[in-house]
Amino acid sequence: MSTRTKWMILAPCGLLLFSFGLTVLSEAAHERRTGEPTQVWVVLGLYSLALINGGLIMFGEALRFRILLHIRRETRRSMRQLIRKVNTKSPIKSKSGKKAKSPTKTD
Repeated sequence: MSTRTKWMILAPCGLLLFSFGLTVLSEAAHERRTGEPTQVWVVLGLYSLALINGGLIMFGEALRFRILLHIRRETRRSMRQLIRKVNTKSPIKSKSGKKAKSPTKTD
């Protein structure tokens, strides 16, 4: 699977998982306020904590893949520019074929 595909799958899934975790957390808070047994709202709270953390981790991985995509793109672009620059330069040759004298040396 390509890096772009991983990014496009993980980002929305992570956000959905995070949002669902927040929804479950609000349900756990509601259960606590209405006087449900402690076991019910604690289990819901732990489940929401797992969902929120899982969503954040997935979204973090998606950001990592997106940054990797950007770095690869910029590296390729700079390499192409460097190759073009090197290919367009022609070596400077002296007319007589001999080495040119240094301008700092005097006879």
